Order: sequence, then structure tokens, then C-alpha cells
Amino acid sequence: MASGTSTDLKLELVTTGEKAGLWGSITNTNLQILEQAVSGYLSLAVGGTDVALSLANYATSNGKNLYFKLTGTLTANRTVTIPDGAERVMIFEDTTTRGSSTLYTLTIKTVSGSGIALPVGSTSLVYSDGTNVNSGLSNEGSVTLDSGTITAYTAVDKDQVLANTTANPITITLPAAPVTGSQVTFIDARGTWGSNNCIINRNSKPINSGTSNLTLNTNGQAITLVYIDSTRGWAYKSNTA
Repeated sequence: MASGTSTDLKLELVTTGEKAGLWGSITNTNLQILEQAVSGYLSLAVGGTDVALSLANYATSNGKNLYFKLTGTLTANRTVTIPDGAERVMIFEDTTTRGSSTLYTLTIKTVSGSGIALPVGSTSLVYSDGTNVNSGLSNEGSVTLDSGTITAYTAVDKDQVLANTTANPITITLPAAPVTGSQVTFIDARGTWGSNNCIINRNSKPINSGTSNLTLNTNGQAITLVYIDSTRGWAYKSNTA
């Protein structure tokens, strides 16, 4: 009878009475896979192409690592895909350069399901339930926008946006599909919002129960918005100037 395969790490599951003389090598390979899953580290270049992680049967492979350091300069929106069906916990550290005049997105998802966009410069613990990739824990990312080159940007959950409006006003669009607890922070990087405003586009969701975009026009202001629900929408968590 042929060996079986575990669902998440593709370990070789030997049937009783089979694989005579091979138990040692099979066990060693399985232990190497387990070691990779609990402590494996991989530096992964994603700048020039999307990356599909693999879960090979009965062998170590790149998708079985725990920690991924994402590197490179993005030349387009990039996606890292995880095979469908496997339940995994993984950590992604974003050290990429997202572009200059355009800030590209970096998404972690399953092949057929949905996923999450990583905040710029963040380290995020994510988990796959076998269907979709979900956000577990993440520190705040930090993205600097200079309106001399970028005048529009779409934020993601846990973004910390340092907006320099010395040259022009800037429009920042809130995430399209926030969940309760999603939050974004906006900071006046050069004390210029009074002359060149920072406009927060609500992206069809309310802000403080209202249906208008938010204009930030106080020099030195810093504000954090947190998403409550579809009725209240985004609310002030903090607002300082």
C-alpha cells in the first residue's frame, strides 16, 4: 500500500508494514520538514515577479518555512501565493521598495482564495485556513508620501502614512474592505497640511457616520482612524495637532 500524505506539510505517512528498511530516511525527512515549519527562514525576492510558494510531497520546499523576508524593488503590484488546502501560520517581513512615482501593493493570498495586502515596511503574522489568507498580528507599517511625486495613495489596514504636502495637496483613500478594528494613521510629515491639505477619501464607507470625505488642514496634525461597522464607519481613535 502506498504511503499517505499529511494535509498541511505533506509529510509522508507510512502504512503499517510498508517501507521496510526505509523508516529511518523517511523519519529524518519528516523531521527536517517539521524543523523547517517551526523555525525555517527564507529571503524571498519578489520585486520583478509574482511568487508561488510550493508544498512538495515528502520533501522540504520553500512554502514550508515559517519566516519570509521579502526583498527587491517592485516593478508592479506583486502577489505571493500559498497553495490551497493547507492550514499554515507564517510570518512575512516586508523590506521591499514599493516604487517611486507609484507605490505598488504586496499581497499574500491562497491560489484560489483571498488574502491580505501587507502594510509597507511591516512584519505580519498571517494564517491560512486552507481557503483564504487572514491577518493575525502585524506591527504598523510606515509609508512616506511626497506629494512632489505622489499625489494619491490607497492605504491598507495598519498603515502609518507620513504625508509630505510641501509641493501639492494629496489624497489618501481608505481601505475598500475594512473589518472591525482596522486602523490607519495619518501624520503631517512637514507641517504643511494647512496650505496643502491632506484629503482622506472615505472609499464609500462612512467617516464618523457621515458621507463626506475628510479634509485634514491643520499643520502638524496626526490622526488615527479605526473602523467600527457599516453604520459608524471610520471613527477617530486619536486626533492631535
